[in-house]
Amino acid sequence: MTEDYLDTYDYDVAVVGSGTAGLVAGLRAAELGNSVAVLEKAPKERQGGHTRFSESFRVPSVGTDLEQYGYEFAVDDYTTADFRRDIMSQTSGKADDELTDTLVENAGDTVEWLTAAGVDWQMEPLAVGYTAARTWFDGEEYVETLTAAAEDEGADFWFETEAESLHRSPTGEIDGLTARTADGRVNFEVGAVILAAGDYGSSDEKRVRYYGPGYDEMSVRGSRYNTGEALMMAESAGANLVGQWGGAHMALIDAASPDVEGGANRVDGYQYGAILNDHGERFVDEGEDARAHTYAKFGRLIFEQPNHVAYIVLDSKTQEMVRATGPSDPVRANDLESLLSEVGCSDPAVGAETVRAFNDACDPGEFDPKTLDGNATDGLPLEKSNWAIPIDEPPYYAYAVTGGITFSFGGVKIDTDATVIDTRDRSIPGLFAAGNSTGELFYDNYPGGTAQTNAAVYGKIAAESADTHVQP
Repeated sequence: MTEDYLDTYDYDVAVVGSGTAGLVAGLRAAELGNSVAVLEKAPKERQGGHTRFSESFRVPSVGTDLEQYGYEFAVDDYTTADFRRDIMSQTSGKADDELTDTLVENAGDTVEWLTAAGVDWQMEPLAVGYTAARTWFDGEEYVETLTAAAEDEGADFWFETEAESLHRSPTGEIDGLTARTADGRVNFEVGAVILAAGDYGSSDEKRVRYYGPGYDEMSVRGSRYNTGEALMMAESAGANLVGQWGGAHMALIDAASPDVEGGANRVDGYQYGAILNDHGERFVDEGEDARAHTYAKFGRLIFEQPNHVAYIVLDSKTQEMVRATGPSDPVRANDLESLLSEVGCSDPAVGAETVRAFNDACDPGEFDPKTLDGNATDGLPLEKSNWAIPIDEPPYYAYAVTGGITFSFGGVKIDTDATVIDTRDRSIPGLFAAGNSTGELFYDNYPGGTAQTNAAVYGKIAAESADTHVQP
């Protein structure tokens, strides 16, 4: 009833959230002639969700024409088939086939559309070892660019406005929502709602609920506002919650990273050295695959080690290949035991012996940091599959690292039109979703750069589907 609200507002489309999925949806819906309200829980200076702290899109360079805008891909032979294969490989074949096909087939056109909207890309790889085509961006600048573009098309942004509940008509259509502002509760009467509010991984309580005891101590790399209430709101309206709710993108990050909003605080280049736990033991195959295919799962493995910490050990041959964006500087020493003692390892003698045994197991051929070079150890309980070269040229370097959550994998079920599906496997008319608010794409692991592409592709599709629903 209207007397329950401070005021009531009429829009064709309400978008919940203003990360990539919400900004793209708001811009596209406004382009199509709809009146649009973008509701953002954060204040304006913190808007953008995890996108504000992100860096890149994974893009099939073959068939994507950015040269018309003056950009050239550094990796020029990455196809939609390559993109699809990487998604399926990294998700253990569990990713939904139809969602995946729609994502990879629309990725190039969507990135072209973003470029035409004014997004400024960087095209040079940020570190050694990128094997898939990317476009890189500055998160804060990117959010500002798309916000301005959406406002230019007529979209209204409501900051410090948290969606609280969805309204369904007697016939089952979504026809409005209640939101809380700094002044109180307001009502939005709308023709469609697009859920683009991100994930639940920034909630201490939900991390413990879905990942286990101790996960309330894990650092949050992105926004503090992605705490999952919008997903519970959708569930209350009948949405089916699907995907790997116990899974997440948990990256290998600097151990001194802040508790929240640390951003791109990774230590890349670990694949060229050895990773030891606090007891001085190896516990992962550092060279299992390209960095973009291991960093998002190694963080969880590190976090589950003693004291949630591990140490990357390298020598002067490979140190220059490291890109460290966290707050710490590496520890440097001329002998391994001193190095490990200074970096904080509880048993530096064991760690030094582990590295010596690793060196003895190496018999490398030609070292190639840009490809899976096949240089493997031989004779270790846990072999290293690629880039296994001796760590034997001082000075030595060590980085203390831990695991940090980027985003969680569970969300609402959608179809390829971005329509939300209920627990009876029927669509909810007028409710659409995109980005990390959705499930059934990521499982077990994560191909780097894919979440931003997913958010943009399905944000655009959601807006077009909402437009068809509102203005058939």
